Amino acid sequence: MVDAVAVPVRSGPPVSAVPGRAVSAPVAVGLAVVAGVALLVAFPPYDLWWAAPVGVAALAVAVHRRRWWAGAGVGFLAGVVFFAPLLSWTNLHTGSLPWVLLSGLQASYLAVLGAVAAFVSPVVDRRRLVVWPVVTGVLWVGQEALRGRTPFGGFPWGRLAFSQGDSPALAWAAVGGAPLVTFVVAVAGGVVAAAVWRRWRVGRSALVAAGGVLVAAGVLLVGAAVPLGGGTAGSVTVAIVQGNVPRMGLDFNAQRRAVLDNHVQGTVRLARQVRAGQVPAPDLVVWPENASDVDPTRDAQAAASIDEAAAAVGVPILVGALAYGPGAGEVRNVSLVWEPGSGGDVEQVYVKRHPVPFAEYVPFRRLARMVTDQVDLVRADFVAGSQPGVLRVGPVAVSGIICFEVAYDGLVRDTVTGGAQVLAVQTNNATFNAAEAGQQLAMVRLRAVEHGRAGLMASTVGVSAFVDDNGRVSQPTEFNTAAVVVSELELGSTRTLATRTGFWPEMVLVVAAGAVVVAAAWLRRRSGGVDAEAR
Repeated sequence: MVDAVAVPVRSGPPVSAVPGRAVSAPVAVGLAVVAGVALLVAFPPYDLWWAAPVGVAALAVAVHRRRWWAGAGVGFLAGVVFFAPLLSWTNLHTGSLPWVLLSGLQASYLAVLGAVAAFVSPVVDRRRLVVWPVVTGVLWVGQEALRGRTPFGGFPWGRLAFSQGDSPALAWAAVGGAPLVTFVVAVAGGVVAAAVWRRWRVGRSALVAAGGVLVAAGVLLVGAAVPLGGGTAGSVTVAIVQGNVPRMGLDFNAQRRAVLDNHVQGTVRLARQVRAGQVPAPDLVVWPENASDVDPTRDAQAAASIDEAAAAVGVPILVGALAYGPGAGEVRNVSLVWEPGSGGDVEQVYVKRHPVPFAEYVPFRRLARMVTDQVDLVRADFVAGSQPGVLRVGPVAVSGIICFEVAYDGLVRDTVTGGAQVLAVQTNNATFNAAEAGQQLAMVRLRAVEHGRAGLMASTVGVSAFVDDNGRVSQPTEFNTAAVVVSELELGSTRTLATRTGFWPEMVLVVAAGAVVVAAAWLRRRSGGVDAEAR
């Protein structure tokens, strides 16, 4: 007779350490495609902001309770479906290789997200309806924080926050910036995921899923209660001159004299309209990035042309230009404050702080040349500036933000804490398309709300527009046209909570994401590989 042996029984709910009741592989693949498509159409030019939480939910369900490597595969598939069309504008004039490499790199971060989300399933399964939304939120913030910093300073295009221009969730930007908006959107997606899982995998009432959708909508709509706009200190009238280029594409630099002349003539026409009483007299004029790709501080003809425009309109011009130096073979992407009659004697200059890798400089050029000789289209590496862009243009302190810099939280915040009253983004979209310009304008909208500042985007070819401190767009121009638009902008004078707290909201959420991963590792170790039935 065998003696009975007492076996200790662990108290508490069981914990899943292995895939368990994950959705089937074909369903996971389908959900990954749905996730990628839903994320894509949340962004311009589609602007279906409500699709972003749907994409988050689809990916969350697809990877839940899978092994981490399977979660990585599902996440990568969703990332390719999302990023390949989102970044298709990088394929217009450079061939397919840069587009393929960039899309694949960005998709790899969603692969990391999928792997981590699968790994932390034991944490989610403890209290799914409550925990899953929060875990989903912090993991998305963590993924975007990593993607926005690595490699070579990161590429934060396609952040969830940048899809919410028309959403009530945009208001959360004034509280915690882009990371908090992403968190709110991902939490809403997590609510939907938890509700759908409960209905689909556990077999509870369809009312649970419907209730989850309503709760998710409530999470987004509560942002409408966040007060927007801060104190103002008067107003300023600003004109944007969009000169256009003779031909779209990479050879816009070969047309540099023509591009400069387009902006000069556009400003001269503006001056005539002002004298005729057709438009208000501006206090300053903004030209876009690369309006003068001839260095006007060294080229007398370029300086004389800009002097002609400044003298005609009678106010300072914020000129986007290239400046050679300071060393031999070096070049800088700059914003110059050109006063009437200055003749090239420029006192205020902002140098772009975050040149774009492989577009404005080439890291590891010899190694990169082994992949493609197109890297030599970047003939000289741009030198990065070191000082925040705050420029006094006439009666107003204006931010110096050049092109993709608007995507980076710290670069924009530095201008506001440095005293900028208006956000001015100068960009050149001549090598891209209207979709890219719309995606960039969406970032300007978020920044305006985030910092309580009216803003503008001045583009060589469009889209140029004004944005108020509530994120509303006015006077957007058409793409690939010449245009001049004039608007009165309120001058921001106070700092939002997001401006005051800076990177701390993101830091707290990233630390929370790390804590979730640690907790998952502990639960898996404690469970010893025991599966759990879905609750």
